[in-house]
Amino acid sequence: MEMFSTAWWSALAAIILIDLVLAGDNAIVIALAARNLPSHLQRKAIIWGTLGAIVVRSAMTVGVVWLLKIPGLMLIGGLGLLWIAYKLLTDSDDGGHEEGGATTFWGAMKTIVVADALMGIDNVLGVAGAAQGAFDLVVLGLLISIPIVIFGSTLVLKLVERFPVIIQIGAAVLAYTAAHMVVGEPLLDAYLDGDDSLQRSVRAAIYVCAILGVLGLGWLTTRRREKVRSAEAAVETAG
Repeated sequence: MEMFSTAWWSALAAIILIDLVLAGDNAIVIALAARNLPSHLQRKAIIWGTLGAIVVRSAMTVGVVWLLKIPGLMLIGGLGLLWIAYKLLTDSDDGGHEEGGATTFWGAMKTIVVADALMGIDNVLGVAGAAQGAFDLVVLGLLISIPIVIFGSTLVLKLVERFPVIIQIGAAVLAYTAAHMVVGEPLLDAYLDGDDSLQRSVRAAIYVCAILGVLGLGWLTTRRREKVRSAEAAVETAG
């Protein structure tokens, strides 16, 4: 594809649109992972977490042809993302700042990079497809995604501080993304990729179970922790 041709600009526009559409999930997971950090580390975690995720995504983009041949990749990624959504939902900030900035910071970084690697598959495939083999467009797509994700993460983090319910909404979005990956797994096409009522019902059930499962388990875990804290506080008071 000739650089700066009409086809080149059209492909670049498609890549930017893909980045805008799919960056939301990345912004949510980065903001949720960084929310328990001290304020002076939050911006650092967002920037370095995004850059680390971009490095991982770049490697995935280079090997996209090989990745497409891995059976079960979308299924494994979706299940892994469900676990990350649950962990982000149930992460407690109690004592988080006392564990040491470096430990907490690198814990957030690990969550960000692993989650982005799992859910960046759609982005990688979309960008690689839109670029039609043009490596310069692939690089531009990755570079463009950096400010989009950083800005989105900063915005989501500010909203989370004002409206904590966004944590549940964000976890639900990640669970939906995980379900979408599972439904899109080619190995399951024989069971899910059809228009009859049974297959549509199964697809819908996967989405519902993923979202309600993550939110329900998160709620139960939080309630259990609250009961433990209350019991410990009662013992300390009695003592």
